[in-house]
Amino acid sequence: MIGVYEKSMPVEMPFKDKLITAKNAGFDFMELSVDETEEKLNRLFGGDFLNEEKRAVSEAGLPVMTMCLSGHRKYPLGDPDPKIRQKSLEIMRAAVDFAFKSGIRIIQLAGYDVYYGESTEKTRADFKVNLKKCVDFASDKGVILAFETMETPFMNTIEKAVKYVSEINSPYLQVYPDMGNIRNGAADYLKDIEFGKGHIAACHLKETKEGVYRNLFFGEGRVDFKGCIETLKKQGVNIYNCEFWYDGKSEPLAYLKKARDYFKNLL
Repeated sequence: MIGVYEKSMPVEMPFKDKLITAKNAGFDFMELSVDETEEKLNRLFGGDFLNEEKRAVSEAGLPVMTMCLSGHRKYPLGDPDPKIRQKSLEIMRAAVDFAFKSGIRIIQLAGYDVYYGESTEKTRADFKVNLKKCVDFASDKGVILAFETMETPFMNTIEKAVKYVSEINSPYLQVYPDMGNIRNGAADYLKDIEFGKGHIAACHLKETKEGVYRNLFFGEGRVDFKGCIETLKKQGVNIYNCEFWYDGKSEPLAYLKKARDYFKNLL
Protein backbone atom coordinates (compact mmCIF):
# COMPACT_ATOMS: atom_id res chain seq x y z
CA MET A 1 0.00 0.00 0.00
CA ILE A 2 1.13 3.54 -0.65
CA GLY A 3 -0.16 6.52 1.28
CA VAL A 4 0.43 10.25 1.33
CA TYR A 5 1.25 12.72 4.08
CA GLU A 6 -1.50 15.19 4.99
CA LYS A 7 0.89 18.17 4.68
CA SER A 8 1.32 17.50 0.97
CA MET A 9 -1.92 19.46 0.58
CA PRO A 10 -2.89 23.04 1.51
CA VAL A 11 -3.38 23.53 5.23
CA GLU A 12 -6.69 25.31 4.63
CA MET A 13 -8.17 22.46 2.58
CA PRO A 14 -11.06 20.75 4.44
CA PHE A 15 -10.08 17.37 5.84
CA LYS A 16 -12.60 15.47 3.73
CA ASP A 17 -11.33 17.18 0.58
CA LYS A 18 -7.79 16.09 1.43
CA LEU A 19 -8.96 12.48 1.58
CA ILE A 20 -10.84 12.78 -1.71
CA THR A 21 -7.81 14.37 -3.39
CA ALA A 22 -5.50 11.64 -2.10
CA LYS A 23 -7.89 8.96 -3.32
CA ASN A 24 -8.29 10.54 -6.75
CA ALA A 25 -4.49 10.77 -7.07
CA GLY A 26 -4.24 7.01 -6.64
CA PHE A 27 -3.14 6.69 -3.02
CA ASP A 28 -4.41 3.91 -0.76
CA PHE A 29 -4.49 5.89 2.49
CA MET A 30 -3.59 9.23 4.04
CA GLU A 31 -1.32 9.85 7.01
CA LEU A 32 -2.67 12.19 9.68
CA SER A 33 -0.40 14.98 10.88
CA VAL A 34 -0.31 15.88 14.58
CA ASP A 35 2.53 18.38 14.79
CA GLU A 36 3.61 20.75 17.57
CA THR A 37 1.08 23.49 16.77
CA GLU A 38 -1.74 23.81 19.26
CA GLU A 39 -4.25 23.48 16.43
CA LYS A 40 -2.94 20.04 15.50
CA LEU A 41 -2.37 18.87 19.07
CA ASN A 42 -5.95 19.82 19.94
CA ARG A 43 -7.11 17.28 17.38
CA LEU A 44 -6.37 14.61 19.97
CA PHE A 45 -8.55 16.08 22.70
CA GLY A 46 -12.27 16.66 23.11
CA GLY A 47 -13.65 14.43 20.39
CA ASP A 48 -14.71 17.04 17.82
CA PHE A 49 -11.97 16.31 15.33
CA LEU A 50 -12.26 12.57 15.95
CA ASN A 51 -15.89 12.72 14.86
CA GLU A 52 -14.98 14.85 11.83
CA GLU A 53 -12.21 12.45 10.86
CA LYS A 54 -14.39 9.35 11.11
CA ARG A 55 -17.18 10.99 9.10
CA ALA A 56 -14.75 12.20 6.43
CA VAL A 57 -13.14 8.77 6.09
CA SER A 58 -16.56 7.16 5.68
CA GLU A 59 -17.76 9.69 3.10
CA ALA A 60 -14.52 9.88 1.11
CA GLY A 61 -13.89 6.15 1.11
CA LEU A 62 -10.19 6.44 1.96
CA PRO A 63 -8.69 5.27 5.27
CA VAL A 64 -6.34 7.13 7.58
CA MET A 65 -3.98 4.27 8.46
CA THR A 66 -1.10 6.08 10.15
CA MET A 67 -0.45 9.13 12.32
CA CYS A 68 2.71 11.22 12.18
CA LEU A 69 3.01 12.41 15.79
CA SER A 70 5.64 15.12 15.62
CA GLY A 71 4.11 17.10 18.48
CA HIS A 72 6.76 15.72 20.80
CA ARG A 73 9.19 18.23 19.32
CA LYS A 74 7.64 20.84 21.60
CA TYR A 75 6.83 18.42 24.42
CA PRO A 76 9.59 15.78 24.32
CA LEU A 77 9.62 12.63 26.43
CA GLY A 78 13.07 13.45 27.83
CA ASP A 79 12.64 17.16 28.56
CA PRO A 80 14.42 18.42 31.71
CA ASP A 81 11.16 20.03 32.89
CA PRO A 82 8.93 17.41 34.60
CA LYS A 83 5.81 19.36 33.62
CA ILE A 84 6.74 19.09 29.93
CA ARG A 85 7.49 15.39 30.33
CA GLN A 86 4.05 14.95 31.86
CA LYS A 87 2.50 16.85 28.95
CA SER A 88 4.34 14.55 26.55
CA LEU A 89 2.72 11.53 28.19
CA GLU A 90 -0.71 13.15 28.08
CA ILE A 91 -0.23 13.72 24.34
CA MET A 92 0.86 10.13 23.86
CA ARG A 93 -2.09 8.68 25.75
CA ALA A 94 -4.50 10.90 23.79
CA ALA A 95 -2.85 9.89 20.49
CA VAL A 96 -3.23 6.19 21.34
CA ASP A 97 -6.88 6.69 22.30
CA PHE A 98 -7.50 8.61 19.07
CA ALA A 99 -5.85 5.87 17.03
CA PHE A 100 -7.85 3.17 18.78
CA LYS A 101 -11.16 4.94 18.21
CA SER A 102 -10.44 5.98 14.61
CA GLY A 103 -8.85 2.77 13.35
CA ILE A 104 -5.33 4.12 12.87
CA ARG A 105 -2.90 1.19 12.98
CA ILE A 106 0.49 2.87 13.45
CA ILE A 107 1.61 6.01 15.28
CA GLN A 108 4.93 7.26 14.00
CA LEU A 109 6.85 8.36 17.07
CA ALA A 110 9.50 11.06 16.72
CA GLY A 111 12.93 9.76 17.72
CA TYR A 112 13.92 12.70 19.94
CA ASP A 113 14.83 12.74 23.64
CA VAL A 114 14.76 16.54 23.28
CA TYR A 115 14.63 18.70 20.17
CA TYR A 116 15.12 22.35 21.07
CA GLY A 117 17.34 21.66 24.08
CA GLU A 118 20.60 19.82 24.67
CA SER A 119 20.63 16.03 24.73
CA THR A 120 22.25 14.79 27.94
CA GLU A 121 22.60 11.56 29.87
CA LYS A 122 19.60 12.66 31.97
CA THR A 123 17.36 13.49 28.98
CA ARG A 124 18.22 10.13 27.43
CA ALA A 125 17.43 8.29 30.65
CA ASP A 126 14.10 10.11 31.09
CA PHE A 127 13.26 9.41 27.46
CA LYS A 128 13.69 5.69 28.03
CA VAL A 129 11.56 5.71 31.19
CA ASN A 130 8.73 7.54 29.45
CA LEU A 131 9.07 5.49 26.28
CA LYS A 132 8.23 2.40 28.32
CA LYS A 133 5.10 4.16 29.62
CA CYS A 134 4.10 5.07 26.05
CA VAL A 135 4.46 1.47 24.92
CA ASP A 136 2.31 0.36 27.83
CA PHE A 137 -0.40 2.81 26.68
CA ALA A 138 -0.19 1.44 23.16
CA SER A 139 -0.20 -2.21 24.15
CA ASP A 140 -3.41 -1.72 26.14
CA LYS A 141 -5.14 -0.54 22.93
CA GLY A 142 -3.40 -2.77 20.38
CA VAL A 143 -1.82 0.22 18.61
CA ILE A 144 1.71 0.05 17.20
CA LEU A 145 4.21 2.80 17.96
CA ALA A 146 7.06 3.00 15.48
CA PHE A 147 10.09 5.28 15.58
CA GLU A 148 10.72 7.77 12.84
CA THR A 149 14.42 8.14 12.15
CA MET A 150 15.15 11.83 12.56
CA GLU A 151 17.60 14.51 11.45
CA THR A 152 19.39 14.77 14.80
CA PRO A 153 22.20 12.46 16.00
CA PHE A 154 20.08 10.93 18.77
CA MET A 155 18.17 8.69 16.33
CA ASN A 156 19.12 9.43 12.73
CA THR A 157 19.59 5.78 11.71
CA ILE A 158 17.60 2.58 11.90
CA GLU A 159 20.45 0.98 13.82
CA LYS A 160 20.01 3.54 16.63
CA ALA A 161 16.22 3.11 16.66
CA VAL A 162 16.46 -0.67 16.87
CA LYS A 163 18.59 -0.42 20.01
CA TYR A 164 15.63 1.12 21.83
CA VAL A 165 13.21 -1.33 20.24
CA SER A 166 15.34 -4.23 21.47
CA GLU A 167 15.62 -2.78 24.98
CA ILE A 168 11.87 -2.27 25.35
CA ASN A 169 11.24 -5.63 23.66
CA SER A 170 7.54 -5.22 22.89
CA PRO A 171 5.58 -6.09 19.73
CA TYR A 172 4.01 -2.65 20.10
CA LEU A 173 7.26 -0.73 19.50
CA GLN A 174 8.79 -0.94 16.04
CA VAL A 175 10.48 1.31 13.47
CA TYR A 176 8.89 3.52 10.79
CA PRO A 177 12.03 4.90 9.14
CA ASP A 178 12.43 7.96 6.97
CA MET A 179 14.52 7.10 3.91
CA GLY A 180 15.68 10.68 3.43
CA ASN A 181 16.87 11.02 7.01
CA ILE A 182 18.83 7.77 7.01
CA ARG A 183 20.35 8.80 3.66
CA ASN A 184 21.83 11.79 5.48
CA GLY A 185 22.46 10.03 8.79
CA ALA A 186 24.00 6.65 7.93
CA ALA A 187 27.35 5.97 6.31
CA ASP A 188 25.68 3.22 4.24
CA TYR A 189 21.93 3.79 4.32
CA LEU A 190 20.98 0.68 2.35
CA LYS A 191 22.96 -1.40 4.83
CA ASP A 192 21.28 0.54 7.66
CA ILE A 193 17.92 -0.80 6.47
CA GLU A 194 19.19 -4.30 7.22
CA PHE A 195 19.44 -3.45 10.93
CA GLY A 196 15.66 -3.12 10.99
CA LYS A 197 14.87 -6.59 9.69
CA GLY A 198 11.76 -7.88 11.43
CA HIS A 199 11.02 -4.51 13.03
CA ILE A 200 10.07 -2.15 10.18
CA ALA A 201 6.31 -1.58 10.30
CA ALA A 202 6.14 0.98 7.48
CA CYS A 203 8.38 3.36 5.56
CA HIS A 204 8.46 7.09 4.88
CA LEU A 205 9.56 7.91 1.34
CA LYS A 206 11.12 11.36 1.61
CA GLU A 207 13.68 13.14 -0.52
CA THR A 208 16.75 14.81 0.99
CA LYS A 209 20.20 15.98 0.08
CA GLU A 210 23.16 16.85 2.25
CA GLY A 211 22.03 19.28 4.94
CA VAL A 212 18.50 19.57 3.50
CA TYR A 213 15.73 17.53 5.15
CA ARG A 214 12.46 18.88 3.76
CA ASN A 215 10.69 20.74 0.99
CA LEU A 216 12.34 18.75 -1.79
CA PHE A 217 10.23 16.94 -4.36
CA PHE A 218 11.07 13.41 -5.41
CA GLY A 219 13.99 13.36 -7.82
CA GLU A 220 15.45 16.64 -6.54
CA GLY A 221 17.68 14.99 -3.95
CA ARG A 222 19.96 11.99 -3.65
CA VAL A 223 17.85 9.16 -2.21
CA ASP A 224 17.98 5.88 -4.16
CA PHE A 225 14.31 5.00 -3.72
CA LYS A 226 14.57 1.95 -5.98
CA GLY A 227 17.36 0.51 -3.84
CA CYS A 228 15.52 1.35 -0.62
CA ILE A 229 12.25 -0.23 -1.72
CA GLU A 230 13.94 -3.36 -3.05
CA THR A 231 15.77 -3.80 0.26
CA LEU A 232 12.60 -3.18 2.29
CA LYS A 233 10.47 -5.52 0.23
CA LYS A 234 12.93 -8.35 0.87
CA GLN A 235 12.05 -7.85 4.54
CA GLY A 236 8.32 -8.00 3.83
CA VAL A 237 7.64 -4.27 4.26
CA ASN A 238 4.51 -3.38 2.30
CA ILE A 239 3.29 -0.07 3.75
CA TYR A 240 4.88 3.06 2.26
CA ASN A 241 4.01 6.71 2.75
CA CYS A 242 5.07 9.61 0.54
CA GLU A 243 6.22 12.41 2.80
CA PHE A 244 6.45 15.77 1.09
CA TRP A 245 5.08 19.25 1.65
CA TYR A 246 2.67 21.36 -0.37
CA ASP A 247 4.61 23.92 -2.39
CA GLY A 248 2.04 26.68 -1.94
CA LYS A 249 1.27 27.10 -5.63
CA SER A 250 0.46 23.81 -7.39
CA GLU A 251 -3.01 22.48 -8.11
CA PRO A 252 -3.31 19.90 -5.30
CA LEU A 253 -4.59 16.94 -7.32
CA ALA A 254 -1.97 17.36 -10.04
CA TYR A 255 0.73 17.76 -7.38
CA LEU A 256 -0.25 14.51 -5.67
CA LYS A 257 -0.58 12.66 -8.97
CA LYS A 258 2.96 13.73 -9.84
CA ALA A 259 4.20 12.13 -6.62
CA ARG A 260 2.17 8.97 -7.14
CA ASP A 261 3.43 8.64 -10.70
CA TYR A 262 7.04 8.92 -9.49
CA PHE A 263 6.63 5.62 -7.62
CA LYS A 264 4.35 3.94 -10.17
CA ASN A 265 6.98 1.46 -11.32
CA LEU A 266 8.58 0.99 -7.91
CA LEU A 267 5.52 -0.01 -5.88
